[in-house]
Amino acid sequence: MTDSDFLSVHVGAPPKPYATKVVVVEYDPQWPSSFAAEAERIRTALGPDVRRLEHVGSTSVPGLPAKPIIDIALEVPDSSAEDAYVPALEAAGYHLQIREPEWHQHRCFYKRLDRGDDRNVNLHVHTVGCVEPTKNLVFRDWLRDHPDDLARYRDTKRELATKDWKFVQHYADAKTPVISDIMSRAGVPDGPCGLY
Repeated sequence: MTDSDFLSVHVGAPPKPYATKVVVVEYDPQWPSSFAAEAERIRTALGPDVRRLEHVGSTSVPGLPAKPIIDIALEVPDSSAEDAYVPALEAAGYHLQIREPEWHQHRCFYKRLDRGDDRNVNLHVHTVGCVEPTKNLVFRDWLRDHPDDLARYRDTKRELATKDWKFVQHYADAKTPVISDIMSRAGVPDGPCGLY
């Protein structure tokens, strides 16, 4: 993703360039309970519009170092229909940061300790049936069951965290070759997303 692509999907003020190293910490056994608390908050805010809600990303894989940010995949009836869920999530403390209509109608909300929130969260929203959350779940489950790939991904993350990145997205993009290779062996599905 180019800098202009990255900045074009941000909602509100553009993010500041990343001024420090990406922080990758050892696995914290409290991360699943942090996800559970967030899941309860989201379910309370959205009720039956929560069609699927999963803990994804590195904090969902026991033994995997991670940025200390809980990644959550949420499926709603139609992620492009922001009026149906954005106000409720914002009232629950989540901040809409990314809008990507061209990429599976993805929306991403943040919570950040440095902004006064109670924990660090990335909440990824897609339309029910979108293949993207399923890809994340297959990758998560593969790493949980394949220690060699977990070690490879762990070592990649640690090595990349020693480098300087203008935006944290650049760090994420640098992991793509390893992630893609692991996903190809994991049998990650491909296909259209929901209504799109």
